[in-house]
Amino acid sequence: MATKVIVQLPGERDYAVRIGSGVIGKLGQSLREIERFANARDVLVITDSNVAPLYLAQVKASLAAANFKAADITVPAGEGTKDIAVASEIWSAMAQLAFGRDCLVVALGGGVVGDLAGFVASTYMRGVPVVQVPTTLLAMVDSSVGGKTAVNLAEGKNLVGTFFQPSFVCADTDTLATLPEREWRCGCAEVAKSAVIDSDDFFFWMLEHAQAMAERDDAVAAEAIQRCVVFKAGVVARDKTESAGVRECLNYGHTLGHAIEACTGYGTFSHGAAVAEGMRFAVRLAADVLEESREAISEFAEAQADLLDTLGLAPLDYDATPEDLLTAMKRDKKTRGGEVRFVLARDIANWEIVPVSDEAILQALR
Repeated sequence: MATKVIVQLPGERDYAVRIGSGVIGKLGQSLREIERFANARDVLVITDSNVAPLYLAQVKASLAAANFKAADITVPAGEGTKDIAVASEIWSAMAQLAFGRDCLVVALGGGVVGDLAGFVASTYMRGVPVVQVPTTLLAMVDSSVGGKTAVNLAEGKNLVGTFFQPSFVCADTDTLATLPEREWRCGCAEVAKSAVIDSDDFFFWMLEHAQAMAERDDAVAAEAIQRCVVFKAGVVARDKTESAGVRECLNYGHTLGHAIEACTGYGTFSHGAAVAEGMRFAVRLAADVLEESREAISEFAEAQADLLDTLGLAPLDYDATPEDLLTAMKRDKKTRGGEVRFVLARDIANWEIVPVSDEAILQALR
């Protein structure tokens, strides 16, 4: 059974996020039911070398059954694919196929494919529609919704990108069965992040169901995905372009997380494992920086640690100096005026964006 969440954003078309078993098989039909795609013809499916053998044929068959003419491009799996040179190759291929502004792009894969395909769609002919078909837990609960697109630079992750909302999101929970354990835990970290930032209701539900989530219970996973999508849609509706100080809450755990990824080499740890470590660090930093009793924060820190531990997100043993981590943080797009900004939480759903001095960061890292 599928569920549908409608994302409503000021100044944007509403779009649906369909979550459930077997929804990929109805992708073409679902797109034809969207008014702007009633007469669309040309589709480019962008996927990667891990996902293509599993789901590309099924997606193209669904599109063909709905009278779409689909071409496809398969890129190498991995973070290195989020590169301007790869985007350029895809733009050229679209031009050679004579794709016009009435085409659409389908992103079939995890967060890397979603970010890359979204960036390509947002910039080809100044913007053609993109449909997200996430195949990882991480992409389903986070990156496929909200319209962030990006490629990486050698200097840092996601430094070149756009805000460009998808026209439809098709999250088929059947695809999660083929997800390696490392990638499952990676997605669990983003679920935990959303639960901490959102509400007591989500956090304590997640704590109660953490073991079942770790064991990949289908019903629990489907509800966690739905809760995350509803939460993120609400945040994005209030701050579409991360300019009002609301959407930045979604970066909880990411400031140190991105620095760990950069300093240890992308792929050494999963994105989620690095974010979970960033969440542990952020709560320790909050005890140093915020005017709050250490006792109150330590209670929250313990509850958060229990959730991460149960989800299989143990503390990381990584090799990077505090100075190198700080340098990486200062390259992050969340930095303002040379000062690193952290999402710091006093308690569940009680957070703020705080500029933190270099000295305080280094002291906490040491």
